[in-house]
Amino acid sequence: MTAARRFAVTVLIGTRPEAIKLAPLVLSLRNDPRFSCRVCVTGQHRTMLRDALRAFDITPDVNLRVMRKDQSLAHVTARLLRSLDGEFHRHRPQLVLVQGDTTTVLCGALAGFYEHIPVAHVEAGLRTGDLRAPWPEEGNRTLTSRIAALHFAPTETSRSNLLREGIAPDRVFVTGNTVIDALRIALDRTRASPARVTGLPPRLLASGDARRVVLITGHRRESFGEPFEQVCRAIGDLATRFADVHFIYPVHLNPRVRAPVEAILGVGAHRPNVHLLAPLGYLAFVRLMQRATLILTDSGGIQEEAPSLGKPVLVMRESTERPEAVAAGTVRLVGTSTSRIFDEVARLLTDADAYRSMAAAHNPYGDGRATPRILDACHDYLVRRAADR
Repeated sequence: MTAARRFAVTVLIGTRPEAIKLAPLVLSLRNDPRFSCRVCVTGQHRTMLRDALRAFDITPDVNLRVMRKDQSLAHVTARLLRSLDGEFHRHRPQLVLVQGDTTTVLCGALAGFYEHIPVAHVEAGLRTGDLRAPWPEEGNRTLTSRIAALHFAPTETSRSNLLREGIAPDRVFVTGNTVIDALRIALDRTRASPARVTGLPPRLLASGDARRVVLITGHRRESFGEPFEQVCRAIGDLATRFADVHFIYPVHLNPRVRAPVEAILGVGAHRPNVHLLAPLGYLAFVRLMQRATLILTDSGGIQEEAPSLGKPVLVMRESTERPEAVAAGTVRLVGTSTSRIFDEVARLLTDADAYRSMAAAHNPYGDGRATPRILDACHDYLVRRAADR
């Protein structure tokens, strides 16, 4: 009897969010006899990416190390395409798996297209309809959709976006979002061995501590400059108004984020309830999400994760490619205005009914079973493709 064929899949990972959302797929691919899996890291993120992979015990097969100091997007794109062209020449996969909307995703799809290698796009179909927001992500994911062979949409809304753009219905699969799969793995690991978070008051993370916590993240390019300074001023004003609430901010490494945060919220501001932390590993961040009362962020992934934990999310953006959570009521857009951020956070901290209505909202991003749906669709596609050749 002939042994079943194993299809070669390369999983392409560039950033921390990609690592988190692709981790369940990598773990399953490596244990699935239908596939052989090669993990290619581009290094678009460095330390943060390594820490995210370590949280899931994933060791990449290759790191292309494309990043250089002060590169423009054009230079990053050129280096990525050149490096991926060499990678795909040396190790010709039968399918390339990309996730999301980074420069790594666009270049991975384009390099695969040039080599006649089909590309499967995880988290496909997200749209704001504005190429400038978020920038350059909206452009990256829109262009990737023109190239990909398989589109794994997290929701029916995302599927509808793709169909309106002319993507063939038999190439689009509604799977849920793999971040929910990843979150479940992370919760199991943090329950078994709680991750350490340094730089916080003693016992703030202890079970039963009743002090309220606002967890903050912020890093988006379109907010650099005055919008980001307004965000920091809002946090400072809130910390003064709510002295009994702890504001925890793991600060992104980008100097254009760190400079205003440290200038406005740092030690010289004398706010003991503001805690500026170094970037956290994924398991430590999941622990903080569990502990938080509410979350103030401009991140995309947190809009998907936090509702599973019953945490209201205020998004410091004017638009979102994840409208499902806004419609469900668990996410609210608050922009970057100091006054609006202050008012919206203050409302949730003072109005118990408003808080409960957001905390109890339904999470529209799936049941944590996106991974097997994606792998089954990939296998069926590769079997059909092999039969047609």
